[in-house]
Amino acid sequence: MSGGALSAEAAARGMPRASVGRLRSNADLIFAAIGLVALMIGVLTLTALIVDLAVRGLPRLDLQFLTSFPSRRPAQAGILSAWVGTALVMLVTAVVTIPLGIAAAIYLEEYAPKNRLTAVIEVNVSNLAGVPSIIYGLLALGLFVYLLGLGRSILTAGLTLALLVLPIIIVATREALRAVPPTVREAAYALGATRWRVIADHLLPYSSGGIATGVIIALSRAIGETAPLITIGALTFIAFLPAPPVRPEFPFVSFQWLFDPFTVLPIQMFNWVSRPGTDFLPNAAAAGLVLILMTIAMNLTAIYIRIRVRRKVKW
Repeated sequence: MSGGALSAEAAARGMPRASVGRLRSNADLIFAAIGLVALMIGVLTLTALIVDLAVRGLPRLDLQFLTSFPSRRPAQAGILSAWVGTALVMLVTAVVTIPLGIAAAIYLEEYAPKNRLTAVIEVNVSNLAGVPSIIYGLLALGLFVYLLGLGRSILTAGLTLALLVLPIIIVATREALRAVPPTVREAAYALGATRWRVIADHLLPYSSGGIATGVIIALSRAIGETAPLITIGALTFIAFLPAPPVRPEFPFVSFQWLFDPFTVLPIQMFNWVSRPGTDFLPNAAAAGLVLILMTIAMNLTAIYIRIRVRRKVKW
């Protein structure tokens, strides 16, 4: 019940204004208490999970674990191929989805005509953000693996995750552009700036914080996805690394690694926890810690870039 409705009802009942104020204060306190309890439940649950991972995985986390390939012996098994594969897949995902998502959002928000077709596209983009990830895996299996012939490769995995998180970046970028005050646009147009100059020199710098937040959320979801990568054929056991991107001979740069087989940390963890017995559980917990650290490092990098951009922007 809103404050106006509460005041009207109280006036109809002949309640004094002091009583109405106490009712509002009590309602605010109850809502704040419920919100605090909900927040603490989530925080305590997350803390308990991280502590459990740390207790199980920290004794196993060392240089040998990071630089060894998977093995049938728990003490000798490592995650070298898994974390390298995760890093390469996320690199492809970021390179594809960040410019594509931001460009699509700019077009929909600043250039696209406001008609029924645009409205249908906007609704579908919002709905795609909630589609289960396994659907994207099936789409990628038919499109990238079979139709385009890219195979079960790092490139296919990166494109699959790019499709998965693309709607998140589009929606977040559009909201960030809408948050820029209209006076910024009006002032720029009044000085004779073109539409593209307004976008490049004003809207994008001022909305960089919201865009970076959307990118962080999108990539954080992508790095932990397993179902679409299993669908397109990611390996659960791999004892070699992709081809190096740099060669000693001309042309010195190689893209062969894009078409090599791969595995990622979530799949390696799934492989270990699905084995009978508990011998590999510490390995899975240690891999989980590495995955969390990679996510935090990726987020900190995006936050650093956002802070640097904000320092250059003056309202």
